[in-house]
Amino acid sequence: MTHRYTRDEVAMRLRATVAAGRPIIVAGAGNGLSAKCEELGGIDLIVVFNSGKFRTDGLPSICSLMPYGNANEIVLELGENHVLPALKKTPVIAGVCGTDPTRNMRKFLVQLREVGFSGVINYPTVSRFDGDIRRDFESVGLGFAREVEMISTARDVDLYSSCYIRTAEEGVQMAKAGVDMIVPHIGLTSGGMTGAKKAMSLDEAVKATQDLIDAVRAVKSDVVALAHGGPIESPQDVAYVLQRTTAQGFVGASSMERLPVETAIVGAVKAFKQLSLPAGR
Repeated sequence: MTHRYTRDEVAMRLRATVAAGRPIIVAGAGNGLSAKCEELGGIDLIVVFNSGKFRTDGLPSICSLMPYGNANEIVLELGENHVLPALKKTPVIAGVCGTDPTRNMRKFLVQLREVGFSGVINYPTVSRFDGDIRRDFESVGLGFAREVEMISTARDVDLYSSCYIRTAEEGVQMAKAGVDMIVPHIGLTSGGMTGAKKAMSLDEAVKATQDLIDAVRAVKSDVVALAHGGPIESPQDVAYVLQRTTAQGFVGASSMERLPVETAIVGAVKAFKQLSLPAGR
C-alpha cells in the first residue's frame, strides 16, 4: 500500500516537478488496475472520484452528480479497498462531497487521512450546477461555502487541498481559505463512448482557464493551477493549453482511464478477431 504523505510533503513533491521543468500530471483512478498503471507511467498524484466507479463501468462520468450512490462512501470504499492497496509510492487524493449534511466532515476527513489518503478535492461539487437548482442549493445552506469550509478543515487536519472552480468568485473564496491547488473546470471531457458530444474549442478553453487562474492568483499568488476538462483530451491538447496559459499541469480522469482503455481494448479485440483458422478446420 502507498505511503501517506503530509500536506507539506505533497506540496514539496509538486514544487520539485515544476522546478524540473515538467508539468504536474494528475489522474483519476476508479479501480486498482488503473491506479497501478498510472503509477507505472510516472503519475504525480492520483485522485479517487466517485465518478471513477461509473466511468470504469462504462457509464458517463456525470452520473457522479446524481443520487446513484453515496459519493463519500463510494470514494472511501474505492480508495481503502482498491486503489490504495495497488500503489507503492504515489500520493492519493480523495474526491470529497463537502456539502454532505449527513456526516461530521472533520471526522470524515480524519478517517480519510487514517486509511491513507494524502489530500482532498471538492468533488462532487455544486460548482457544476447553474440556474435555479444552484440557487436552491445555496438558499438552504448546501452551497459552495460548505465546500470552502471543507477545504479549510482539510488543511487543519494536514491534508493537501485542491479544488474545482468554475467562476472567479468561487476561486477567490477558495484562495481566501488557503487552498493549495486550483483546477478550473471547463466542462465534461469530450471524446470516446461516453464523453461530451459538444465542447468549447481549445482556444476558448485557454481563455476560460487563464481567466480563472488570474482571478485566483490576484488573491493567492503561489497557488498551483492545473487545467482540466472540455476539449482537453490528449497530450497534444494539454501541450497546447500549457503553452498558452500559466497552468502548471493537467488533471485527467476520462483522459487517463477511459479513453486509453476504450482504444486499447477495442483495438486488441479487433486484432484477435482478424486472425484466421488454418484451412480445413
